[in-house]
Amino acid sequence: MKQHTKPAAVSKLTSKYQATVPKSVREALSLHAGDQIAFEIVRGQVRLRKADPIDLEYLASIESGLGEWSSDADAQAYDEL
Repeated sequence: MKQHTKPAAVSKLTSKYQATVPKSVREALSLHAGDQIAFEIVRGQVRLRKADPIDLEYLASIESGLGEWSSDADAQAYDEL
């Protein structure tokens, strides 16, 4: 049987799937308004951490959305800069 540990803090999802990061978690991670957080899924569990200012995992996750700027026309336009 899978054993569950008691969570350090609990938050409720809103209808927009948003949640408040509890004060104890904010303090433990030194989080402040405007900071970025990263979610890591490891063996079916989610880990929350403060994202580094230049977080390579975060950048990799948004890379596919930047494809609109990677056309041949863009390459040619930027070659002359």
